[in-house]
Amino acid sequence: MATNGMIKLQIGKNGLTEGFIAQVKKSFENEEMIKVAILKSACRDKKEAAEICLKLADALGKNYVYRLVGYVCTIHKFRKNVRE
Repeated sequence: MATNGMIKLQIGKNGLTEGFIAQVKKSFENEEMIKVAILKSACRDKKEAAEICLKLADALGKNYVYRLVGYVCTIHKFRKNVRE
């Protein structure tokens, strides 16, 4: 779903799946930033939400960084490698 030039996705009861990761990768073909809302059915607390964001960023690669605010993970793509 695209709103105001930014894509917003949701992780639900199925959690972080290979299909969801593929959808995020495809979304980054045209975008530099994506917001992912982690629904209550996907995790129980903020620690678990942070683990989900970390796994997603690791699955995407070194050119991606994330910031978790509440239960919304904002992922940003850089042109150069940021994380080593």
